[in-house]
Amino acid sequence: MQRSEYVQQRNGGFYVYGTRVSLDSIVDSFRAGDSPETIRHNFPSLTLEQVYGAITFYLAHKKEVGANISEGNAELLRAVPALNESRPELFSRLRGSRRE
Repeated sequence: MQRSEYVQQRNGGFYVYGTRVSLDSIVDSFRAGDSPETIRHNFPSLTLEQVYGAITFYLAHKKEVGANISEGNAELLRAVPALNESRPELFSRLRGSRRE
């Protein structure tokens, strides 16, 4: 994968270069239909140029970024037990509330 001035890979994920903002966050907003201006508004530490750069990187590397996001989601599911396993009483109350 080519080097980007807008995105860097570290700690097993992609981040907007020089920030703590994950590329996953930008991609999720972009996929949800948010404009770059809206994404910029939601992440005030970023410039509009960084948002466009991150989106451009994602579009050029969809396969790699998508695989990284999927891997991260799977790891999160393994690391964090489901609510019905970790807090069965709370899960039961929530399920009951949803039925009402």
